[in-house]
Amino acid sequence: MMLLPTFFALSVLSRVGLCKLYEDVSDLPGLHYDFVIAGGGTAGNVVANRLSENQHVSVLVLEAGPSNIGVLESEVPFLSTQMFLDPTYSWNYTTTPIPGFNGRSVLYNRAFILGGCSAHNGMVYTRGAAADFDRYAELSGDARWSWNQLFPYFLKAEKWSPPADQHDTRGQFNPHVHGTNGPISVSLNGFALPFFEGKIIQTTKELPADFPFNLDPNSGNELGVSWVQSTIGGGERSTSATGYFAPKFIQRQNLHVLLHAQVSKLVNATQKKGKPTFGGVEFRYGESFFVAHAAKEIVLSGGVIGSPQILMNSGIGAHSTLSALGIPTILDLPSVGQNASDQPLLILQWALNATSTPTDIVTFDSLRQNATRFAEGLTQWNASRTGPFVDSGDATHLGWARLPRGSPAFGVHADPAAGPDAPHLEFSFVPGGQTPGNSLSIFVVVVSPVSRGSVVINSSDPFAPPLINPGYFSNEWDLLAMRDGISLAERFVSAPAWRGFLGAMTPNLANLSSADLETTIRNTAAPNLHMVGTAGMSARGARYGVVDPDLQVKGAVGLSVIDASVVPIVPAGHTQAVTYAFAERGSDLLKQRWGL
Repeated sequence: MMLLPTFFALSVLSRVGLCKLYEDVSDLPGLHYDFVIAGGGTAGNVVANRLSENQHVSVLVLEAGPSNIGVLESEVPFLSTQMFLDPTYSWNYTTTPIPGFNGRSVLYNRAFILGGCSAHNGMVYTRGAAADFDRYAELSGDARWSWNQLFPYFLKAEKWSPPADQHDTRGQFNPHVHGTNGPISVSLNGFALPFFEGKIIQTTKELPADFPFNLDPNSGNELGVSWVQSTIGGGERSTSATGYFAPKFIQRQNLHVLLHAQVSKLVNATQKKGKPTFGGVEFRYGESFFVAHAAKEIVLSGGVIGSPQILMNSGIGAHSTLSALGIPTILDLPSVGQNASDQPLLILQWALNATSTPTDIVTFDSLRQNATRFAEGLTQWNASRTGPFVDSGDATHLGWARLPRGSPAFGVHADPAAGPDAPHLEFSFVPGGQTPGNSLSIFVVVVSPVSRGSVVINSSDPFAPPLINPGYFSNEWDLLAMRDGISLAERFVSAPAWRGFLGAMTPNLANLSSADLETTIRNTAAPNLHMVGTAGMSARGARYGVVDPDLQVKGAVGLSVIDASVVPIVPAGHTQAVTYAFAERGSDLLKQRWGL
């Protein structure tokens, strides 16, 4: 009963907030705009906001999914797992059989909601290593993609916010590397788990050579163990929809957002300066098709799967692929959908011999396994935006490390990390697990993989799901790196801090032969869902790549891609913050191109 006021308020806000969020295509004042943005996700909403700052230009966003307003699973950080598993807000993709996963096909979640994956993910905010961006600058031939020159865009997007419990954050982050006026709130966890957090920090003191404490990995120097930072503000998830489409922005008369509008392809192709250009974006609303016309530029922000799919459906891609499907080739661009770069993940778990009490929660297991405590936590969040539901319920700390110098991985492939200070591995230290009682989980991720995959259409039906092959463990380097990651995780829990508190590890990897360990990894690893590169950026004039350093599609006019798909190589971390920064700079590139 205590939740009813919240749902009533949300329904009222939904009606009020839809002034410029159009639920029906017939309500749009027209279909002719200066800019048409295909996708209202993490990046697309940034671009729409920044372009519409100029009142003399008109902007339309076409979003396939529903509104984020009133979706409690997205709003409440602790319900992120429920949001992630809800098929209503996912494209429900499945990969092709992955040889590196012993032929397993796995779910590959992508968000189907305004705000995209920022409204659907684990909210972790990491920028990656400074060397990642310096490598992007080198690959693109444009120094403005370097760490130092892109850094102001991270700050522009961010609003550092106090944690929900208002605890003293001194010694937990570096305020000098964070923005304070951006649309996206970032904060530290707002609910304390003293026992668990204390053990993590104590381990950094007991094993400083392997796991040194790092005040703030978002400085560009990631190595070490840090307090987790998340896109949360005031106890609520912060997304591109809640931030860049906040009421003061969405009320702009020149910004229109149409929901339930799935883009099929680009149409009205003509030639301009000897290059193809498109006059419109075809989309399906209900059972009918419409065309939105762009006088200046079309921006694809469909994400790492959606953007290459739209390009190929429009006749932009490898001629051999398109011709086999009967799609006329307008621009032969073989790199479209290739170079998919993602990170494999493995979850290790230990039983934790410590008991939660009503006043001292050891891990979040005590909420997930107790319906009464769960309800109490949600009631507290509803009443005051405090309590355990203000956090994701995932990691309290993250760690980054490089492989040992003598790792066998270096015998099969050169170091794939962006530089000597860039990590190969990430560890998420999670207070919880999948077994009864309290648990410690460590998520081991190979963040600088060698393996590459692809996203390719397999039908002339523009709405048929593409073939998604992340390519995990297709290069042996990644598998050997994961083995080193397991060893480092075991090293972490060997610290005196954990003595007497840990039970057996799951999966039980003790005494396995090399072959059996490899089989276990291939059978149990999962996607980290950080894919980039399927519309990758490369130097102007390069024979590979999809977009130039200005994010315009190579060989086309009036067509850009601005989302995670243009990032050439996955950064050594999570991709949310990177996508915001790329979208902010991409918006400036558009403004400069059109004199806005």
